[in-house]
Amino acid sequence: MFTGIITDIGTITDLKQEGDLRVRIETGYDTAGIDMGASIASDGVCLTVVDLGPDWYDVQVSAETVSKTNLGAWTVGKRLNLERALRVGDELGGHIVSGHVDGVAEVVSVVDEGDSTRVQLRAPDDLARFIAPKGSVALNGTSLTVNEVEGAVFGINFIPHTKEVTTWGDVAVGDAVNLEIDTLARYVARLAEVA
Repeated sequence: MFTGIITDIGTITDLKQEGDLRVRIETGYDTAGIDMGASIASDGVCLTVVDLGPDWYDVQVSAETVSKTNLGAWTVGKRLNLERALRVGDELGGHIVSGHVDGVAEVVSVVDEGDSTRVQLRAPDDLARFIAPKGSVALNGTSLTVNEVEGAVFGINFIPHTKEVTTWGDVAVGDAVNLEIDTLARYVARLAEVA
């Protein structure tokens, strides 16, 4: 489990197709404190550490994960939002995030509003019903509050701090973004179906 509070920005330094996709990510984390098999959310995708070095870790990504996320577009040099798994006693500053991406949203508008940036995204039609104004979503691993919703399009406001400590300062129209809907919204919808 994760909180959606990004604690590092990593950089992809190597990609290899070896049956599964193997990705090397350079990090500012103290890798001496990372166990083999640890889970690290990388742009919101819960990935398992399979190798470690002094300032990097490797993950192995299945074809299923690549098909459900934006990982197919990852390239060497791409910056990633990183978060280590939640530990008992950690502050839950965002919302409960599983690292299991539900789909890919597309950035359709980026507009500066004062020091903040308003971003509109189009969710896949089958996920749009789970997104509500003032509800939570995780986008590329970042816990965010939805401002408005119109059909499948929803808006997020990024304050300067968020743009500085995540990759959201680099956002552009057309970007494919990993979308994880709020777990609570998923269960409320399921309860409504069976009621």
